[in-house]
Amino acid sequence: MDAGLILKYFPDLTVQQQAQYAQLSNLYTHWNQQINVISRKDTDLLYERHVLHSLGIAKVMPFLPGEQVLDVGTGGGFPGIPLAIMFPETNFHLVDSIGKKIKVVQEVAQALGLQNVKATHARAEQIPGKFNFVVSRAVTQLKDFYPWVKNKFDKGSINNLANGILYLKGGDLEQEIAESGLAVQQYFLKNYFEEEFFETKQVIYVKG
Repeated sequence: MDAGLILKYFPDLTVQQQAQYAQLSNLYTHWNQQINVISRKDTDLLYERHVLHSLGIAKVMPFLPGEQVLDVGTGGGFPGIPLAIMFPETNFHLVDSIGKKIKVVQEVAQALGLQNVKATHARAEQIPGKFNFVVSRAVTQLKDFYPWVKNKFDKGSINNLANGILYLKGGDLEQEIAESGLAVQQYFLKNYFEEEFFETKQVIYVKG
């Protein structure tokens, strides 16, 4: 499976964006041999299970130029790196509490020439500033995640959804959502992508 999968769902990519997505396979294969940032069995499925999965957020929220997006618990750069390629005029701040993973993010961003990515070894609570959106991928339960970021949102919303959280999750989330006590909107990725992997995957939106 290759970068053509991305073009299938995002046919308006520039030549540069196509080249950047195509580079991801070699970059993550290289870095994964040194630092385990994605599971070994997923290396061959990088574009489906990591890149396209990350871009589920792009189907829900086309970020605007100048917006500030915080990626909490980015690991090796997901969803932040694929989103930063998709939205080169949006600013992405990728954070993780594991320093060696942030090193991978920095190296990948540099290799791709991404000027809109900042990567920091820190916990979400330690990051100063305000953001339009916080993105993340299944870092923890919603009820635990929300307190980390609830004070991070800029009051001035300019997008079609108010500033808030866009959280990639999978499986049956009814109990988790109920326990969080949050008002959420659920976007099912099977409505955007036909691969079986996305059957139970969602983007959860919570207003900031």
